[in-house]
Amino acid sequence: MWDYTDKVKDHFFHPRNVGTIEDPDGVGEVGSLACGDMLRLMFKLDEAGRIRDIKFQTFGCGSAIAASSALTELVKGKTLDEAQKITNQDIARYLGGLPEQKMHCSVMGREALGAAIDNYRSGGVAKRTLEGRVICTCFGVTEKQIETAVRENGLRTVEDVTNYTKAGGGCGGCHPEIEKILARTWETDAASASPRKKLTTIQKIRTIEETIDREIRPHLESDGGGIDLVDVEGDRVVVALRGLCSGCAAAGVTIKDFIQAKLREFVSEDLVVEEEDS
Repeated sequence: MWDYTDKVKDHFFHPRNVGTIEDPDGVGEVGSLACGDMLRLMFKLDEAGRIRDIKFQTFGCGSAIAASSALTELVKGKTLDEAQKITNQDIARYLGGLPEQKMHCSVMGREALGAAIDNYRSGGVAKRTLEGRVICTCFGVTEKQIETAVRENGLRTVEDVTNYTKAGGGCGGCHPEIEKILARTWETDAASASPRKKLTTIQKIRTIEETIDREIRPHLESDGGGIDLVDVEGDRVVVALRGLCSGCAAAGVTIKDFIQAKLREFVSEDLVVEEEDS
């Protein structure tokens, strides 16, 4: 049985911003009834170009409803450029985490928002179509969608890809193709990445502190939480979560899927983040 956070349950039983908008500025629709999940998102801008109103209609599970509701709360009041920076991981963190098997619901929300923004910027002409070759015919997932999910979420296995995109979750016939995409994506990224200069201990600590201040602490504080760097021993980073993050049921998700991921992205891929023993 999946362990849903109280926030997921709240947004499922009491979803925000459900419905439609008369004469919306942008409309995005992703998924299909045949695949089991479908989301229609629409928004209206104010005079300053910020999202004044946003509504959604979804057909799917409780996680799909909760993720759609959370997304609408996250983007309300933001400019389109600001809204477009929101990732599926931001949606999951806002909900206190989602089961890995339900992360595709957060990805669907991000895709619907992107489709709605494209629709607005094209003057109502653009409708997001499937980009690239369809890999998973059971759920209509394309090569491009898989590659994007792999890069944005650091996916490494076929099971990861299924959790985040549903690809491979049907007959399983596309598993070999997904494995090829995984291998090709990481080989390409590794070849194009410039080698990182080996940091001294002092440089590593300073870079970790700078990354926490710039990339991590603002996100945690926006949700009433906080973080302190406790110790650095080689590639082991010990942190203490503060505020609402302290003792949160989703603390493990926050540490591994957000804090560790950010430090690996900006400091070193070898870092392992652990929470201070209470």
